[in-house]
Amino acid sequence: MRLDKFITECTELTRSQAKRALILGEVQVNGSLQRDASYKVQPADEVFWQEQRLSLRGQRYIMLHKPEGYICSTVGEVHESVLALLQVDKRQSLHIAGRLDVDTTGLVLITDDGQWSHRVTSPKRLCEKRYQVQLADPLSGDEVAHFAAGIQLHNEDKPCLPARLEVLGTHQAQLWLQEGKYHQVKRMFAALGNRVVALHRDQIGAIRLDPALAPGQWRYLTVEEVAAV
Repeated sequence: MRLDKFITECTELTRSQAKRALILGEVQVNGSLQRDASYKVQPADEVFWQEQRLSLRGQRYIMLHKPEGYICSTVGEVHESVLALLQVDKRQSLHIAGRLDVDTTGLVLITDDGQWSHRVTSPKRLCEKRYQVQLADPLSGDEVAHFAAGIQLHNEDKPCLPARLEVLGTHQAQLWLQEGKYHQVKRMFAALGNRVVALHRDQIGAIRLDPALAPGQWRYLTVEEVAAV
């Protein structure tokens, strides 16, 4: 990797700022001043910028307990992006693997590994997501069969994939989905004449939301959690 690119990968510097740092003599490689931006950094090289040793970070995998009021977008619009909750460098290189609505809470996975993210979000992977649902009206008793058969949503060409619904109370249910259509959970219950008043996602595939994380808190995934996808 070129030295100027290596510096930008390890710091918040832009490519032009990295080149200026080289010109100003702020960079050393293996104890010697290095001003050549095209120098090829080798694995054994020790690179220092302003006496700070630089090293490439590995790919990052994060679980976040999303609170209400944040959007799952890399750029904040009317509401702030969930990425603003992360105290990490190079946030612009991260993306969200599977979105939640602004008023939905729970598990969000964030990474800079595109292939891993695809395995989480691709419908072909059939990665189940579990939701805790609070409803405005009592459940009638036939919702489980409707979800298992596949609910037809308004303005959709074909029904949703079969979903598993477990009734927990008169107004509470637990739902497993294999898809991630726009406002899908709300639209599915609306198709059955009910309204979702609170929605919380607590599991994606084998990864469960850490109960130790309060809304707005996050942590890196364990090796086992990353491998589970």
